[in-house]
Amino acid sequence: MDEPMSTWSDEFEQDLTHVLKDWLKHQGRTQADLRRNLRAVSTRMPALLEVLEQEHRRNGLPGLATRLCLVEAEWQGEDRAPGNTNAQTSGDPFSQLDMLLQEIREDCPS
Repeated sequence: MDEPMSTWSDEFEQDLTHVLKDWLKHQGRTQADLRRNLRAVSTRMPALLEVLEQEHRRNGLPGLATRLCLVEAEWQGEDRAPGNTNAQTSGDPFSQLDMLLQEIREDCPS
């Protein structure tokens, strides 16, 4: 039997949409930034979610979280690049996504 978060559902998609919007806002990024990293066909949320759903189908929730962590790590690398005046000083590039993933796990009974 599947765990509640192991299948892609409308509820999961809505929750993920909220998480993504909060994450982008916190990172000072846009859906266009996420589109570039995910190589989605559009900056619209449905196109971004389509890429993430494909990742989820292939590798489950851990794969989805890993993919988003890689995006954040890439952004952190860009922010720390020499000459970048918008450099962020967070020591752990995965900290925000780790916190979000923990919240998702806490919200979903096993």
